[in-house]
Amino acid sequence: MLFDNIGGSELLVIVLVMFLFFGPKKLPEAGKNIGKAVREFKNAMRGLKDDLDKSTRID
Repeated sequence: MLFDNIGGSELLVIVLVMFLFFGPKKLPEAGKNIGKAVREFKNAMRGLKDDLDKSTRID
């Protein structure tokens, strides 16, 4: 997975930096947008993999 090498202290630093940049009111919205972006990226990669598998399959 993407975040396998991130420990608790690193995650805490990332959250604190995000808190400083976005503030307490915008932080949930920023997290929601990041979640949507990751989900769209995964769907695009899955679609690309499916297309590649279809094009290399021999019928």
